[in-house]
Amino acid sequence: MKNKTNSFWIFILILCISFLGFTNLFIGEISVSIKECFNALFNYDSNSLNQIILHELRIPRVSMAILAGAALAVSGLLMQTLFNNQLAGPYVLGLNSGASLFIGLSMLSGFYFFNTESGMLLSALIGAFILGAIMLICSMFIRSNISLLLIGIMLSSFINATINLLETFAEAEKLKGFFFWSMGSLQRVEFYQLFGITLIIFLAIMLSFLITKPLNTLVIGEKEAKSLGVNIKKVRFLCISITAILTGTITAFCGPIAFIGLAVPNLSKIIFKTQDHKKLLVVNVFLGAGFMLLCDMVIQLSNNFILIPINVLTSFIGAPFIIYLVIRKKS
Repeated sequence: MKNKTNSFWIFILILCISFLGFTNLFIGEISVSIKECFNALFNYDSNSLNQIILHELRIPRVSMAILAGAALAVSGLLMQTLFNNQLAGPYVLGLNSGASLFIGLSMLSGFYFFNTESGMLLSALIGAFILGAIMLICSMFIRSNISLLLIGIMLSSFINATINLLETFAEAEKLKGFFFWSMGSLQRVEFYQLFGITLIIFLAIMLSFLITKPLNTLVIGEKEAKSLGVNIKKVRFLCISITAILTGTITAFCGPIAFIGLAVPNLSKIIFKTQDHKKLLVVNVFLGAGFMLLCDMVIQLSNNFILIPINVLTSFIGAPFIIYLVIRKKS
C-alpha cells in the first residue's frame, strides 16, 4: 500500500512539473502558441520573433529551472546522508561558497582562460570540490553535527570576506558583472549550451543511483555501515565528487542558489516518510525541479511590479522552512 501511495505522489509531481514547465513557456508580455513552441524546439525559424523569444529566452530558462532544482536537491540529499545531519547542504556546508570564490577569481581576474565558458565551469567545479574535501576532512575529526555546521558557516564567512577583498581591487565593469551573477539567474544559459549541461547533470545523478545501497546503510551509522562491509572512503569520495559536479555546474551557469539543497530533501522525507535512497533520489529530482519551476513562475508573474533574483526568492521561502525544521526537531 505504501509503495502505491509513493508512486501516486511521484505521478502527481510529474504532472505538476509538466504543468508548471508548460505554463512558464507562455508567461510574458508577448503571447505565443503551442505550434510556435513546437517549432522553436524542432523547426526553428530565426526570422520569427515569437520563436526567437522561446528559443533564446523561455525554453533555456525553464530547462535550467528543472536542471537546477533537480541537481541541488540531489546534492542536498547526499550531503545530509553523508554527514548524518538534516541541516547539511551544499549552501550551508560552503560548497556554493567555494564555487563562488573560484568564479569570483575568474570574473574579477584578468586571466583569459578563466573568463571562457569552460574556464568558468572548471573554476566552479574545483571550488566546490575543494570545500567539500575540507568539510569531509573536518567530519573525520569532529563528531558534533552542530560544530560541523558552525565550521561550514565560518568557512562561508571567510570565503565571503575573501570575495569582498577581491571586489575592492576589481574594475568597475567586472565588479558589476560579478554582482549580478551573485544574485542568481536562470536566464544566462543559451539554447546550444543545454545539451552539455543536461548531460553533465544527468550522468552525475545516475552515478548517485549506483551508491543507493551504501547510502541506505549510512543512515544507521558509520560504524554499522563499516561492519556491513561498506567502503566508507569510497562512498565519501563519490558523494563529494557528485555534489561538487552538480553544485559547481549549476553555480557556474546560474550563480549561487540558496536553500534548495537544504529544504527539498527534508521536505521529501517528511512527505514520503522513507529512508530508501532509491526512492528519495527520484523524489528529490522531481520535487526540486517542481520547486524551482514554481519559483520561476512567481518571478515571471511579478516582473511587472518588481524584479526578484532567484537566490533572493529561494532564501525567502527556504529560510523560514529551515527554522521550522529546527523548532520541530527540538520540540
